[in-house]
Amino acid sequence: MTGRKALWTTIGLGAVYLMRNKNARDKVMTQVRNISNSMRQRKSEAPGTTTSTSMNSTLR
Repeated sequence: MTGRKALWTTIGLGAVYLMRNKNARDKVMTQVRNISNSMRQRKSEAPGTTTSTSMNSTLR
């Protein structure tokens, strides 16, 4: 139980810090965007998958 309490305390303090510090919030959001973009790019480059752009060019 104490481990969960410590985890939630850490999450809460991190959220408060990000709410009060715009530079840190912007940095975290930039990192999240970069990670999500790289994950999308990897998924689209995976063999055997089709993307909407490749399907559109096939239909034309």
